[in-house]
Amino acid sequence: MSEQLLAGPVHDIHVQLGATFAPFGGWEMPVSYSGTVAEHTAVRENVGLFDVSHLGKALVQGPGAAAYVNSAFTNDLTRIGPGKAQYTLCCTETGGVVDDLIAYYVSDEEVFLVPNAANTAAVVEELERHAPAGVRVTNQHRDYGVLAVQGPNSAQVLTALGLPTEIEYMGFVDAQWNGLPVRVCRSGYTGEVGYELLPRWDDSAELFQALLGVVQDIGGLPAGLGARDTLRTEMGYPLHGHELTLDISPVEARCGWAVGWNKPQFWGQEALAAQKENGPARRLWGLKALDRGVLRGDLAVRKDSVDVGRTTSGTFSPTLKVGIALALLDTSAGLTAGDIVEVDVRGRGLRAEVVTPPFVAVNTK
Repeated sequence: MSEQLLAGPVHDIHVQLGATFAPFGGWEMPVSYSGTVAEHTAVRENVGLFDVSHLGKALVQGPGAAAYVNSAFTNDLTRIGPGKAQYTLCCTETGGVVDDLIAYYVSDEEVFLVPNAANTAAVVEELERHAPAGVRVTNQHRDYGVLAVQGPNSAQVLTALGLPTEIEYMGFVDAQWNGLPVRVCRSGYTGEVGYELLPRWDDSAELFQALLGVVQDIGGLPAGLGARDTLRTEMGYPLHGHELTLDISPVEARCGWAVGWNKPQFWGQEALAAQKENGPARRLWGLKALDRGVLRGDLAVRKDSVDVGRTTSGTFSPTLKVGIALALLDTSAGLTAGDIVEVDVRGRGLRAEVVTPPFVAVNTK
């Protein structure tokens, strides 16, 4: 691997477990340990353990910190309060997406952010540039790890370690494990019941090892980026750089639910409001293959031999046992759920059904 890639706090354990690695967002990340399909299935049916410590962390503090974050990002923090987390987006004035992230509302004077790894610096820079007097923005990328316990039996794993589990969806509590501080949030990126834990960076390996012992004892598996991607694609969850970019807006990506349309201001408000009012020129849909073949990202989608869009992500669905993809389709084509299109896979037209994501039932709550 390139020496320029960063390694997370649990890297040595991944090596000991025989993980395969790949670069992702500037980090050397475990892709799989025992096979993506096995790890995916463990999360859907039992439990899986992910190390996603590459994710960014940033802290906004000071008088009016929550109000400032609310004036910057799309979602409305006034819908929640201290002890709750919220999915939101950092947009440009033209409506493009700098990043999608999770905001932890700690207090009116403290908001903790978890952006994507590669976009952390950009998010922090934008927040610093616009911050009012007295509000401090700190990049804490390598101050905390992020460990995700996901699946129907995830609560059993946390209970075995004495960690809290009776938490509302998107709620969080600050707890301790073996005298070490850890923030526990009822959230995840898989469509299953799950928790995301934020220990201190230097405590992450010890906590991961303890979680792994319980996970393996009940038949679960450590899971890598391969399963994380197949799981999130089945749910239709966007991945920045694919379904959300500087050129793909929240309206186009079906993330309008994460926009506080009625709040006084947020970055990109005017452009997004106009797009909502006029209707986007393209919109994100799911595609489910009807012919044999695996769908990938950046493939042409056609209807009656006419280009109507492109795929943004694609994979083989271990749950459905067919190829699936997310695609931005031109609204002018008039496509809707149930329509049949063709995806150009290396010159072969692979038939696919247009579907409204998610591809599988949601079980997050």
